[in-house]
Amino acid sequence: MKPPLKIGLAGLGTVGREVARRLAAGIPGLRLAAIAVRDPEKSYTMLAGLPDVNILKADALADDCDVIVEALPPKEFRTVAIPAIEFGRIFVPLSVGQLLDNWDLLERARKNGARILVPSGAILGLDAVRAAAEGTIHSVTMVTRKPPKGLEDAPYLVERGISLARVTTPLKIFEGSARDGARGFPANVNVAAALSLAGIGPDKTRLEIWADPTVERNTHCIEIHADTARFSMTIENAPSENPRTGRIVALSVVALLRGLVSELKVGT
Repeated sequence: MKPPLKIGLAGLGTVGREVARRLAAGIPGLRLAAIAVRDPEKSYTMLAGLPDVNILKADALADDCDVIVEALPPKEFRTVAIPAIEFGRIFVPLSVGQLLDNWDLLERARKNGARILVPSGAILGLDAVRAAAEGTIHSVTMVTRKPPKGLEDAPYLVERGISLARVTTPLKIFEGSARDGARGFPANVNVAAALSLAGIGPDKTRLEIWADPTVERNTHCIEIHADTARFSMTIENAPSENPRTGRIVALSVVALLRGLVSELKVGT
């Protein structure tokens, strides 16, 4: 039998903790080998009850782990991405929007035999979008609606002095490309970046973001017009303890990791 893949987890926030817990509970073929955190002392409390794992710096995970999962604040993205790719590892980014401004990582991956695997995260239908992209996609549009609290402190809003504290009716706060949306809302719309990478790219993918106090769930509506099909998709994600992130995100990562070793993998 093959030895289990050693998983290195960078970040122990809302998503990271759930991924760690599920790996530690046991998934055949996978082993949680190391975790990187900014505050090791705090992490020991979070890891209470889990099997022993190495606590490392983010740039050291790639030394011995086969798969590196990035679940860090966007500004720390390259700290874990570059070593993972230089060592030829499988790199699983959650800060997907950061790929759009760090495109050199793809060339590095080609040279070093690394792979960058983007999880579906809080979005659906990327398999259908990827299939449609083998033909011709004419347009991709996504409309995101989140409770105002889930959009607070986004750089786009801070730079423009926009406050959502008193929003009582749905308010469109952004309309533009997925690239600009990912830059302006790096912790909020990684789904738009993932959609753009699966389809027609970040500059042609259109995005609207609404601060909507009438919704309780983070909602994404997507419309695709292609030569092979027209389809629309809507997902309403139950928020986690972090209002910016849906509970399904961590499970998406676990499903991706399971697919690396499972004898059966469903979907494109």
